[in-house]
Amino acid sequence: MKEIYFDNSATTKPYPEAADQARIAIEEMFHNPSSIYSRGIAVSRKMEEIREITAETINAKPRSIVFTSGGTESINTAIISALRNSRGRHIVTTEYEHDATLNIIKKYEREGWKVTYIKPENGKIEAESILNAVSSDTALVSVMHVNNETGNIIDINLLGTELKKKSPGTALHIDAVQSYMKLRLDVEKCSADYLSISGHKIHAIKGTGVLYVRDTSRFNPVFLGGGQEKGYRSGTENTPGIFAFGKAVELNYGDFNKKTEYIRDLRDYFRASLEENIENIRFNSPEEGVCHILNVSFKGAKAEILLHTLESRGIYVSTGSACSSKKKGSHVLRSLGLRDIEIEGAIRFSLSSLNTKEEIDSCISELKAAVEDIRMITKFGRR
Repeated sequence: MKEIYFDNSATTKPYPEAADQARIAIEEMFHNPSSIYSRGIAVSRKMEEIREITAETINAKPRSIVFTSGGTESINTAIISALRNSRGRHIVTTEYEHDATLNIIKKYEREGWKVTYIKPENGKIEAESILNAVSSDTALVSVMHVNNETGNIIDINLLGTELKKKSPGTALHIDAVQSYMKLRLDVEKCSADYLSISGHKIHAIKGTGVLYVRDTSRFNPVFLGGGQEKGYRSGTENTPGIFAFGKAVELNYGDFNKKTEYIRDLRDYFRASLEENIENIRFNSPEEGVCHILNVSFKGAKAEILLHTLESRGIYVSTGSACSSKKKGSHVLRSLGLRDIEIEGAIRFSLSSLNTKEEIDSCISELKAAVEDIRMITKFGRR
């Protein structure tokens, strides 16, 4: 049975070329980049080349790129660094952030910080709503560029430009985990002070991420030790992960327009096929959302039953964020005002350039049969 994988927002299959770079780091260039002999220096130089290309992709300076263990570490480090020694005691974020953001911010809230959670309006978060919540006491604005469950996009360029006009001293953190290599990013246009990236979302391997830091002179590191990453993130670097990340960046960035247009075409084809073949559904992802995410509610069908039915056919999808999918009910969909029947039947399909229309056709066929069977058992739509 051929596997059909539609859960690319949770993680992606590493490109063979990226996996090969990890192998090279393990088997050949295994030397410590902090070592002063030639082999260690060669590893260090390769890391700097990867730092440079990563910086180029977001219009940043290489010295502002810090390698981390992934999106969660990058997000937590950005927030902790921004709030240390801050004069203000107010944080602005949104209700539909990833748990990596919400849980660290809730910790500060328990410690007495004031937090404003912006609610979506008509399924979206507008930059204006975030800006209206900013006051003279606001230390940090932290938002996700693309929502991981629905694909909604926040206009971060407008947000950053206007935030720096209204409150220049307020730090701006952008969670770009779902937007990096799906949308063009420019840290100058969005005025980000911090920006978080995850490697395994772009066909690299797990355990690697990036944190962009605008002003490294004011950066407060979380990890202290041997002074790696110029003292910004101590601990021996994960060179297999960094090498794989560099190759994935190179492959995505070099073919950016072609890959993203292909993925968007797949998503639009998926959406049209669902509309044509299955009744009583609701699209929770906007048409103008990010190219790779399609969230759909199948009314009268439990998402978990659908997920496992598709799994038995070799098709893999998600009921929400993989980082919190075992929890009851999506806080993201609830924040959008969905009814229980719509939340209970919500499936997220997330695509990559490795998917095909033939895979979508196979999924639609199996999905249609599964939805009809479940609705027959639950007597959905009958009086």
